[in-house]
Amino acid sequence: MIRSVAAVLAGIVVLTIASFAIEAAADPVVLRVFPDALQIGAPIGHALPARLFMMAYTMLSVAAGGYVTAWIARSAKVWHAVIMGAIEVALTVCAMFKLLHQAPLWSWLLGMVLLVPAAWLGAVFRVKQSSVNHPSPA
Repeated sequence: MIRSVAAVLAGIVVLTIASFAIEAAADPVVLRVFPDALQIGAPIGHALPARLFMMAYTMLSVAAGGYVTAWIARSAKVWHAVIMGAIEVALTVCAMFKLLHQAPLWSWLLGMVLLVPAAWLGAVFRVKQSSVNHPSPA
């Protein structure tokens, strides 16, 4: 039980750190690559190219969180990652209500729809990688 909770929490920590690290590195680049897409005073999240880029690295971060969750969990590795993704959906709903003006509603909703599949994909990748590295005896 403790390992299950630790696996899910570790996944959330990894996805959060990865997302913020990528954002910190990418925001200056996004501002240079898409200067005309940004209106004066508008949040970067309202520019479509920037929003799509942000969504892509967020999903990559969630997949990394799913991978770590599956790596730490002893059993039901994919289910642990799915639970981690569902918790992230709940956290995103809370963030959406507090920060709705930071991005268009479609972006929030699409992001929430993709969170669980991204976590699932990261876990499936880990499980398949693990089975390749440690094949079961025949």
